Amino acid sequence: MNAWEVNFDGLPGLTHHYAGLSFGNEASTRNQYQISNPQRAAKQGVLKMKALADAGFPQGVIPPQERPNVALLRQLGFSGRDEQVVAKAAAQAPELLSAASSASAMWVANAATVCPSADALDGKVHLTVANLSSLLHRASEAPTTQAVLQAIFAHPAHFAVHGPLPSVAALGDEGAANHNRLGRDYGQPGTQLFIYGRDSLNARQPQRYPARQTRAASEAVARLNQLNPHQVIFAQQNPQVIDRGVFHNDVIAVSNRQVLFCHEQAFVDQPGLLRQLAQKVPEFMPIEVPSSKVTVAEAVETYLFNSQLLSKPDGSMLLVLPGEAQEHPRVWRYLNALLAQDNPIDELKVFDLRESMANGGGPACLRLRVVLTEDERRAVNPAVMMNDTLFATLNDWVDCYYRDRLTQADLADPQLLVEGREALDRLTQILQLGSIYPFQR
Repeated sequence: MNAWEVNFDGLPGLTHHYAGLSFGNEASTRNQYQISNPQRAAKQGVLKMKALADAGFPQGVIPPQERPNVALLRQLGFSGRDEQVVAKAAAQAPELLSAASSASAMWVANAATVCPSADALDGKVHLTVANLSSLLHRASEAPTTQAVLQAIFAHPAHFAVHGPLPSVAALGDEGAANHNRLGRDYGQPGTQLFIYGRDSLNARQPQRYPARQTRAASEAVARLNQLNPHQVIFAQQNPQVIDRGVFHNDVIAVSNRQVLFCHEQAFVDQPGLLRQLAQKVPEFMPIEVPSSKVTVAEAVETYLFNSQLLSKPDGSMLLVLPGEAQEHPRVWRYLNALLAQDNPIDELKVFDLRESMANGGGPACLRLRVVLTEDERRAVNPAVMMNDTLFATLNDWVDCYYRDRLTQADLADPQLLVEGREALDRLTQILQLGSIYPFQR
C-alpha cells in the first residue's frame, strides 16, 4: 500500500524565552537569561516548513500552547484574576512563572509516539501523547497536546489518539524523540525501535544528568499503539552520552526507512543492536559516525543527529541540518565526505534555526513524523497543511501578534497574556481546530 511520511512541525509560541529550564540540555543551560526573539523563532520555523513543502515533502503545522499557563500557576497556589495570578507568581516565584510560560511545546518530537496503520494490529494510525513527567515546564503540556492532536487527526475510522501514561517517575515518556521506525517502504510493516535511558532491572544509569525515558513507559506505549510484539525492539541509550548532554535519543541518532544514522557511542551493546536490526529490517544500512570524525561533544554542539532524514522520490535521501552543523569545520567536513560514500544520503539542506537551537531544539525536535496512506492523508484536517496561502497567512499572523524581543521580566507583563490569547484564538480559526485551549471553553 502506498504511504508517505508527513512531518507536522511545532510552531514556536509567543512566550519563547531562554530560562535554562531543561537540566541535561546543555544549550538550554548555556543560554539562560539571554534575550529571545519570539517573532524570529516563529518565522524561522514557518520558513522551514514551507521550504520542505515546496521540495515535495508533505508538511503540517501544530500550534503553540497557551502561555503563561494560568491553570498551572493556580495549582501552585497563586489566586485571583488571571492577571493577578501572573503578577503574584512574578513577584513571589519568578522561576515558576518562567516554567509556566515556557514555549517548549514547539518541540513536537516530544508530543507523542506514532504508530502507522501498517504496524498496528487494528489497522489504524495510533498516537500516544507523552506525559513529559521529568520536567515541570513540560509536564503540563499533555492535555492541550491531546486536544490538538484530536483536532488534527479527528477521523475515528483512521486515527486513535491516546492520552498520556500516568505522570510518575517510573513511567517517564518523552515521545517520538526516543523512538525510531525502520523498514524498506513506508506502507509496509516496519520495525519500531524504542530507546530508553532507565530500566529498573538495569544498574547502568547516567550519573550526571537524568535519564528521562523509562523502559516501562516504552513498553506501555507499544501496547497502547497496538504494535505487533514481533515488530518491536527495546534498546538502552548509552548512559555515558546522556551524561554528555544527549538528553533524548534524537540528539545522537536518526533513522529513515532502512537507514540508521547514529554515533558509534549511541547505544548500550551497539553491535548487538545492529545485528538484531539487520535480522528484522530488509536491506538495513547503519551509518555509524566514529568519534575520530565527530566527537559526542561536537554532535551535541552542532545537533548533527538532530536532523531530518527524508526520502526523495528516487529513493535517495536528504539530510536537513541546522546552520550550526555547517559552521563547524570538522562536522561539515564529515558531512561532505558522507555524500561521497555508498549510502542513500546525497543532499544536505541547512536551515537557520538559531532561536530554537539556543534553547536546545534542532530540526528533529521541531517535527512529529506521521506515516499516512492516501486515505489517511485525506482524513487529516486540511487546514493545518502547509501551502502558499497558509504560509502567507501565518507570516501575517506572526507579524501581527509576536514580539521581537522578550526577557524574563517581560513574562510579568499582563498584556503578554492578553496578546497570547488573542493570537491563539485567531490561530484556531486559521487552522480550523475549534476550541482547543482552556481560555476558549
